[in-house]
Amino acid sequence: MTDVTSSKSARHPHHWRHDLIELAALFTAVVVADTIAKTIVKGPDGPYLLVFSAIALIATAGFHTWWARRHSHAPPTTTAGTSSAAPTTHEGAVPDAAPDPDRAPVSTETALWRMRTTVDDTPGSLAALCTVLGRLGVDILTLQTHPLTEGTVDEFLLRAPADLAAGDLAREIGAAGGRDTWTERADAHDLVDTPTRVLGLATRTALDAAELPLALRQLLGRCTLHSVPAFSLTGRPTGEQAPVEGVLEETVMKLRDPSGGTLLIERPYLPFTPTEFARARALVELDARLGPRVPRSQDVLTLPEGNEITVRRADQRDLAAARAMHDRCSSRTLSLRYHGPVGDADRYLDHLLSPRFGRTLAVQTASGRLVALGHLLWDGDETEVALLVEDDWQRRGIGSELLSRLVAMAEEAGCESVYAVTQASNTGMVAAMRALNLPLDYQIEEGTLVITARLESAPLRSERPHQQARQSER
Repeated sequence: MTDVTSSKSARHPHHWRHDLIELAALFTAVVVADTIAKTIVKGPDGPYLLVFSAIALIATAGFHTWWARRHSHAPPTTTAGTSSAAPTTHEGAVPDAAPDPDRAPVSTETALWRMRTTVDDTPGSLAALCTVLGRLGVDILTLQTHPLTEGTVDEFLLRAPADLAAGDLAREIGAAGGRDTWTERADAHDLVDTPTRVLGLATRTALDAAELPLALRQLLGRCTLHSVPAFSLTGRPTGEQAPVEGVLEETVMKLRDPSGGTLLIERPYLPFTPTEFARARALVELDARLGPRVPRSQDVLTLPEGNEITVRRADQRDLAAARAMHDRCSSRTLSLRYHGPVGDADRYLDHLLSPRFGRTLAVQTASGRLVALGHLLWDGDETEVALLVEDDWQRRGIGSELLSRLVAMAEEAGCESVYAVTQASNTGMVAAMRALNLPLDYQIEEGTLVITARLESAPLRSERPHQQARQSER
């Protein structure tokens, strides 16, 4: 056991030795002065020497007083940052050793995590979680609360030590009262605060109707979105018509599609909260109020033979021009595109041109006639690309131009891959996919060729030498 008095003495040492020495010096000085005074007084110059001695003593006393005041509270002298006094340790304790230059430095690497857990709606429940996170060395960057009928869902964005495992984090949170804990690695994009992110998604949706499915995915995280039309391609009712207020069923969300039908959103690994449901419904209502819309930018390109074409976004308002192009295409061209005869071209094209199912690029001539269509179709978690070029305009690089632009759109939307469904005899589509210079996977299913391009290492699209693009606005 450590003596408290000795500890205080170690921190504030007593200067009794200095006092004793000063007292002895004082008596010595008095004796010496008395002896000198008796000797000097008997001499002829005694009074003068006595005055000079008094002045010298006064000067010495003044110097001693100044020196004592200056150094009485000075800290102990140190060498190389270490106290000259020996360290005082508890019994059995080992004093801190000097740093080992061969020892690896403590790791300061961190990782971003998204964590969601449910706690009881009682005072102190959130404080218990924060206490655990602080003890683990975890920094809370953002926090959202999602009230439930029973309890509250707390969603965190965390910066944690890199060596902290997800299982350890979930176990500690569970011990602090959290349940149904879910963790996932995050990235720098998650550092944007939620209001800013929601406003950005709303802006994108307002500018482009095709952004709504992507905005819902980014708003709700990893989920699967299907747009189920009210009628099938054959005209039969599908029976899918969500109520105006929508439906929330744990891991399934149903919202009424402004263009007809239902938006079905599923996230099996994590139930939706009422807050997420309200945000998603607000985005859908915004889309409904704004009506049909596509970006108005367009590119004018020059083909090798000198003809100019315009590449622009298309939607259901281009249905008549798309149907006229269909009528000009040969049966072989339509068969390669649709893998068989097309029964109801109007209904099928209306489906393809809908921004709810993806994005469409149209190519038109200087006279305004539509000669090619390129589709980027949302297929659950996957993305399909499809092309149709009128016979008289084939083998001029139009298909490759459309495909490269569609792939760039998919990459911008955060898609990991795109796939094309075609026939092995469609050498034009196969060559266009190879020209992307991306890793390709080939799979044959019942005579149908599926080519998948992975976009992780997609290079920037470069213009061909003969193409001179001019950005213009309608």
